[in-house]
Amino acid sequence: MFFQEDYNAPPEEESPPAGGARLFFWLLGGEAAGLLKLNLLFLLACLPVVTIPPAYHALHRLTRRLVQGRGVRCWPQFWETVRKEWKTAWAAFLLTALPLAGAGYGMQFYLQFAGRNPVFYLPFTLCATIFLTALLASSYLWGLLADGRRLDRETVLLAVKLGLGKPLRAVLAAAGWYLSLTATALWFPLSGIYLLLMGFSVPCLLWQFLIRTVLERFGSAENIDR
Repeated sequence: MFFQEDYNAPPEEESPPAGGARLFFWLLGGEAAGLLKLNLLFLLACLPVVTIPPAYHALHRLTRRLVQGRGVRCWPQFWETVRKEWKTAWAAFLLTALPLAGAGYGMQFYLQFAGRNPVFYLPFTLCATIFLTALLASSYLWGLLADGRRLDRETVLLAVKLGLGKPLRAVLAAAGWYLSLTATALWFPLSGIYLLLMGFSVPCLLWQFLIRTVLERFGSAENIDR
């Protein structure tokens, strides 16, 4: 499969399912060992804390390649992405995290006064709109960057357009990631084994799997073969 060393070997006779849940579980089963290694690499790279955004970007990059059916060399490609694209990763992280955090705080702040004065529903609605837009756009932004696009105005606008125009898959992708992390945190330390083995790589694979058809149709770009 994707993590084997000899990429010139003849393909297996078994053909992947056409799509849907069967294709996802086919990928999950075929790449279980590689996803385990990728999860461990991500956790290792996050230890210095300041490397979390580059590690997060590298996680998306490699799971995106898996979904595309492209060859993956886990160790060198992961660290190459962390080393060479850390500035892009940090810029994307701040571009998504700051609006989400600021708008989320604004929603909470204005909602507590809205019950006494309905005027506060106006800034609450504004904050809620910013929060939802940033959440939907971020689902596609990390996929576009994983596809090899540069973080520029065109890419950000495309992510926003895709988030607003194709919100369902963006919501499902974000839910698969954030709900998984929330459940893991609530059940910790019982969830420690899951977190160690596949708590990040599998939700990220699901994320990229859910948005794959949208990116193939609307976000196609010349992929950089890393």
